Amino acid sequence: MKQGIYTIIENKPLTSDIFLMRLQGDTSPLTNPGQFINIAIEGMFLRRPISVCDYNEKEITIIYKVVGKGTEAMSKMAAGKNLDVLCGLGNGFNTERAGEKPVVVGGGVGVPPMYGVAKALIEKGKKVTAILGFNTEKEIFYKEEFEALGCDVKITTVDGSVGIKGFVTNALSQTEYTDYCACGPEPMLKALYNATDKPGQLSFEERMGCGFGACMGCSCKTVYGNKRICKEGPVLVSEEILWDKEASK
Repeated sequence: MKQGIYTIIENKPLTSDIFLMRLQGDTSPLTNPGQFINIAIEGMFLRRPISVCDYNEKEITIIYKVVGKGTEAMSKMAAGKNLDVLCGLGNGFNTERAGEKPVVVGGGVGVPPMYGVAKALIEKGKKVTAILGFNTEKEIFYKEEFEALGCDVKITTVDGSVGIKGFVTNALSQTEYTDYCACGPEPMLKALYNATDKPGQLSFEERMGCGFGACMGCSCKTVYGNKRICKEGPVLVSEEILWDKEASK
């Protein structure tokens, strides 16, 4: 983890409430796809944790949804503004664990980090299927970017307006794969876990206080005891997670 000043070089809407921001600064703390950054917002006590979509030696790309005052303030920031950022948080996905035909699954704002995972897997010569889940056609973003990587992209919409009607599990049942990586709301992750016996890695979305393991405010029960989503996570392997009774197999 490293704290630094990063400069906004682009901040634009992808949909009515989804924005893409590119930041210039030190990206050396990022070592795995699926890590996140924590952004300080002027006048607000807590930083905003945002998953990294992509990065190179000079830039970080994040995609975020406007859901409150913090992200609303971010959506109004112009290129050239400097931000105080904690970079390189969380463990990210272990791409060495993936088989030859992994599937990456993203639901809503869980889609962005899966782009980085898919990119890393394809660079390793894997044949990647991307399942991207949305509520309706108007919410879809980044489909073309996944296709440009070389992914076989499957879109699901709850209302059936585009692609496969229903949830990401509907698309998963129609896919041949060796293992999976996923990010999205916890009900989606539970549904995926219950829908397959294949090994998986799941990135959890949690409200966070400090973002680096000091406050214990974002813990998850595992067979090894409680793990902090911001520190030992956000990615946990499927076989270690202790779900509640309703979600257990």
